[in-house]
Amino acid sequence: GLSTLLIEGAATVGGGMRTKQLTLPGFQHDVCSAVHPMALDSAFFRGLDLEQYGLEWIFPPVCLAHPQVEGSGGFLFRSIAETAASLGIDGKAYQELMNPLLEDWEKIKQGVFGPLRFPRHPLALARFGLSARRSARHLALARFKGEAARALFGGISAHSILSLDKSPSAAAGLLLALCAHAVGWPVPRGGAQAIADAMAACFKELGGEIITGWQVETLAELPSSRVTLCDLTPRQLMRLAGDRLPASYRRRLGRYRYGPGVFKADYALSGPVPWKNPLCGAASTVHLGGTLAEITRSEAVVAAGHTSEKPFVLVTQPALFDNSRAPEGYQTLWAYCHVPHGSTENMLARIEGQLERFAPGFKELILARHVMNTGQMEQYNPNYVGGDINGGIQDWGQLFTRPVVSLNPYATPVEGLYLCSSSTPPGGGVHGMCGYWAARSALAKLGISHSFKDQLSGKARLSSYAG
Repeated sequence: GLSTLLIEGAATVGGGMRTKQLTLPGFQHDVCSAVHPMALDSAFFRGLDLEQYGLEWIFPPVCLAHPQVEGSGGFLFRSIAETAASLGIDGKAYQELMNPLLEDWEKIKQGVFGPLRFPRHPLALARFGLSARRSARHLALARFKGEAARALFGGISAHSILSLDKSPSAAAGLLLALCAHAVGWPVPRGGAQAIADAMAACFKELGGEIITGWQVETLAELPSSRVTLCDLTPRQLMRLAGDRLPASYRRRLGRYRYGPGVFKADYALSGPVPWKNPLCGAASTVHLGGTLAEITRSEAVVAAGHTSEKPFVLVTQPALFDNSRAPEGYQTLWAYCHVPHGSTENMLARIEGQLERFAPGFKELILARHVMNTGQMEQYNPNYVGGDINGGIQDWGQLFTRPVVSLNPYATPVEGLYLCSSSTPPGGGVHGMCGYWAARSALAKLGISHSFKDQLSGKARLSSYAG
């Protein structure tokens, strides 16, 4: 019911959800995001029915594999019971941790995937918080006795890009594990671009207009509108808005902290990865870091501003389950590790060292490589400042108070100007909830119900700038 314009700086929509032939013809690689549990379980996405616009989800048999060097390991399945069975002596402890949280999952989601506010289900959120408030290392050591469970949980928690000795790294591990048990860790057929393409098709069918290839340099360029939502980090917002932002607000934005970056490698392979543990070949995602102590050490080194000699490496192998990703008989592999903010150090040899450690003979399969350091990540997407794919560090100081401490973190002091990126709550991840809450905030200010049923036929114009 509203006239809405989306302006995208690049030639195609997608941002962190793009798929390209980065290595050889016929090999489709996800440039950024690859596995999308939150997209399937997000309140925003669940209301879109993107399947009618061509989006198809693929569910590998194993959500996540975390092998050990000797060939054993821990495995995350959709079923809590199956996961527990893979964890040996810690199976019962895992079930005791996860079963109650999964029962409360719908209530927990309402409290964590949004801005700080009084929870609708305080008891459920309090039960979650008793575990989530800890560091991942503390929770893993307190709950589990064996290395399989400890390392599995530590690796999942490392998606927070925080030191595993720091709170609330455990929260990330619990949330992603709960997503696996609630909906799985699916991959979209054709790559992450399929999500963006389906969203664009849905948006256009609702009457939205998209302009691509427009690199906005100042908000003054934009057509007149009642609301402008910026999918940008604080640094870009300050550049575009300039003196329209009060000096005090600019100072607060200037104190916003960005986190570590990533170094990423994509591979075209002549065949499947020769994992020591064959069950790794049934997983869409494989974590390479060994023991909890090794992962903790690697992430702590990065948090201290140094590169790790044995980095924790996150791997996906989508072509095992999606034959549209590579020519028949061939495979693609996506891998990255965390590095200090702005680091330009080449981590390729160290990433491949970890791959060889858990899959001897991997290098013999390599047909072509494509690498991106933090600077190239930021060049690809200016929101990845210093290679930070989360739009800012997500520690206690910036978990709900991103980008500034405010009752409404999406609104700026400028009338009609909002921030809707992962630099607002609930932060990074393909879930759409940052934009969802920003839009609700803007509509409430306009006095317009957010319910589709109550939309005005509308002469108001909203513009959304995706940098």
